[in-house]
Amino acid sequence: QVQLVESGGGLVQAGGSLRLSCVASGMFFIKSFNFMGWYRQAPGKQRELVAADSSDGSTNYAESVKDRFTMSRDNAKNTVYLQMNSLKPEDTAVYYCKALITSVGSYWGQGTQVTVSS
Repeated sequence: QVQLVESGGGLVQAGGSLRLSCVASGMFFIKSFNFMGWYRQAPGKQRELVAADSSDGSTNYAESVKDRFTMSRDNAKNTVYLQMNSLKPEDTAVYYCKALITSVGSYWGQGTQVTVSS
């Protein structure tokens, strides 16, 4: 199957930056995935999409993070990244990586906490 492990979260002041990593391991390489994305869940709120693959090969971003966050991947390292700049307190959440292989199923990582202080 597939295991996803996120890292890179932490405590940062407003205006700062963090880079999250999601390393995939198991039977499949990330270039085989049909879909990858980053989601987040703040306390008391539903999990929401932050950045994800689009069907046309581009990346979709939530309006709240556009021009601040960038999703990228390194196939050689089997890793997907989320570069987060100009962080705001409202970005505080647990960030999750998701992968989908159409013929197999979807997978989630365990999450990494991001806390932005004002």
